[in-house]
Amino acid sequence: MNRNGFWALCFNALFALFMMGPLLVVIGVSFTPTGYLEFPPSAISFRWFKAILDNPDFIDAAWISLELGLASATLSTLLAVPAALAIGRERFRGRDALQALFLSPLTVPTVVLGVAFLRFLSLFDINGTFLGLVLCHAVIVTPFVLRLVLASVTGVDRSIEMAATSLGASHWTVFRRVTLPLILPGVVGGWVLAFITSFDELTVTVFIVNPSTTTLPVRLFSHITQTTDPLIASISTMVILLTVLLMLAVNKLYGLDRLLIGGEAR
Repeated sequence: MNRNGFWALCFNALFALFMMGPLLVVIGVSFTPTGYLEFPPSAISFRWFKAILDNPDFIDAAWISLELGLASATLSTLLAVPAALAIGRERFRGRDALQALFLSPLTVPTVVLGVAFLRFLSLFDINGTFLGLVLCHAVIVTPFVLRLVLASVTGVDRSIEMAATSLGASHWTVFRRVTLPLILPGVVGGWVLAFITSFDELTVTVFIVNPSTTTLPVRLFSHITQTTDPLIASISTMVILLTVLLMLAVNKLYGLDRLLIGGEAR
């Protein structure tokens, strides 16, 4: 039975159109054959998608963003999973402070984070290096992983783990064969959100990159400050497509409603 009335459906449709409108405009502009931003395009052309191949700086920046996203999302997941297990199951002194520490990057302005990371990395002489970028991005994206893994941990029936332990399984075996499969949807969802956030991060990254580690968002920002052409729209369309494919893959595997709002398992 449809629980939404006519006006509720109209409101939802208008809200979805408002949210998707800017993305649809960018996608439309990317197919323009002209040398300037044009919407709606006068004709359909792939000129600016071919132009991406003629700009090796953007391709190199995209590879750096891809590697950075993979490394920082994986590192943040390795930190967030044990932290979520401790915070979600144990009661110890400093538990709330530990949780607040992990989630604090969400509350600190990104400009402040950028200045702080710049000073911190300079102390260890790794400012502008790929290692420094990975460490900073891992700090930024860890809250996203922690929130989803924590939601999965609190929903696990511990009697299953107790049954495995009573049958002689070690703690590592219980984690690997029982706990991890049960919280895997949260882990995968958190990793994907962390990867997307890292791939798209600009404000903090612009403080800590150098010419050899420039990421795609920073390269796009630098390009916009000098000129504005449909090449920016074509690259943005490729990023949108990558994000949509990732979300569709996660939805196919585990269901986005289950990961993001705690819906029922499929």
